[in-house]
Amino acid sequence: MAKVAVVSGYKAYELGIYKQSHPAIEYIKKAILKELTPLVEEGLEWVLISGQPGVELWAAEVVFELQQFLPDLKLSVLTPFLNQEDKWSETNQEWYGSVLAQADHVDSISKRPYEKPWQLKTANQFIIHKSDVLILLYDDEKEGSPRFLLEAAKKREAKETYEIRLISFNDLQLIIEEEQFNQQDF
Repeated sequence: MAKVAVVSGYKAYELGIYKQSHPAIEYIKKAILKELTPLVEEGLEWVLISGQPGVELWAAEVVFELQQFLPDLKLSVLTPFLNQEDKWSETNQEWYGSVLAQADHVDSISKRPYEKPWQLKTANQFIIHKSDVLILLYDDEKEGSPRFLLEAAKKREAKETYEIRLISFNDLQLIIEEEQFNQQDF
């Protein structure tokens, strides 16, 4: 039974999403909810993110919505290093700040500001080690930053039981088609 789920995926800019009003965000959040729901029903206790703007912060918003009905579900934000938001846009810093303010647990894996890529690699290994399942919005046809987290998860999966749940662009397309079908008047 999964107690801790890591949710991650592309950063917003990797998906070409630059505004919180972008219609794709609702479909991404529905896909995350679709993956989290059965895990929550099985006793999921924590959702873990590193706090990147994009899939991770949208996942936090999904958790906050779920907490209205499931107050025992918790969100942990484990950043790879201190002050990761320093070079982000003001909009992303505000969004990130609002998520941190509502999270149940916030900490940094490296207790120093960004120095070298090893901090990111260490953080990926740490959060995969601390979790039971990875929910990742990632498609092999579009390489991006989630690839490194997936590689860490696959290394663990090769050694022991570890569940990887990928959300592909095809999965998102099916959700879009399902929503459009449901909105049609018969």
